Amino acid sequence: MEIRLMNDSDDRKAISKIYEESWKFAYQGLIPQDYLDGIPTGNWAKAVDTPGWNTLLMLDGDQIVGTASYCHSRFEDWKDYGEIISIYFLPAYMGKGYGRALLQAAVDKLAEMGCTDILLWVLAENERAKKFYEKNGFSASGAYLDDNIGGKSLKELQYVRHVETREE
Repeated sequence: MEIRLMNDSDDRKAISKIYEESWKFAYQGLIPQDYLDGIPTGNWAKAVDTPGWNTLLMLDGDQIVGTASYCHSRFEDWKDYGEIISIYFLPAYMGKGYGRALLQAAVDKLAEMGCTDILLWVLAENERAKKFYEKNGFSASGAYLDDNIGGKSLKELQYVRHVETREE
């Protein structure tokens, strides 16, 4: 497995496919099924090129199997934080330990950017994801966002982690 930064020649639709398949698998029973079934092909293809975002890819040979995006926090209340925007895998690659490596790579990149505190958001009902983040040094901060996806009211919990930078 190789982890590297996304480059201009990477297929944005292949990256979007990871989001699409991951959402359809991981969010079953959490987000309305008709919403998941209706996610269009290429839905996230443009999002990975959002100015200020950085995207890591995990490759198995030539196939992109995982992706993580990160940036300086998008939220004014946490402007001094780094943020992990997303981390997704093709379902066949979930639960095999690859997530830990990709998450740590994103944390390391944020630390290189000078971020000593990192935040991310996770659906309150997503027990699997919460356990994953907790095993990897994140803890719930008590902050949350109210969201609505597919007509269902959802709560996103903020998880945070402190990291040492090279200067500390």
